[in-house]
Amino acid sequence: MLSADGRTVQVLDQVADPPLGAMEPEAVRTEATLAYQPGATLVLYTDGLIERRGQDIDTGLACLIQNLTRHGHLSPEPLADALLTNLQSLQDGPDDDIALVVVRL
Repeated sequence: MLSADGRTVQVLDQVADPPLGAMEPEAVRTEATLAYQPGATLVLYTDGLIERRGQDIDTGLACLIQNLTRHGHLSPEPLADALLTNLQSLQDGPDDDIALVVVRL
């Protein structure tokens, strides 16, 4: 989540359940909450946005954070476009599927 002032990114990694569909439907999933200020930006994405073959996932996450703070002043749709453009250009090899949701809170 990008703070309303566009300076701070908080990675929401407190909960790490298996992917949707990998557990029985009646399985209990963990939840987390996070306080935010109006104007903050929530970015939800699948692993295809930041994972690269032969690269530590933290490198891809750092690239996402850098691009999010660089382009965070944009409204959600142009921000999503900028993130997709800048992060997809770093891919080496076959493309992975990507889902991306950007919401201004």
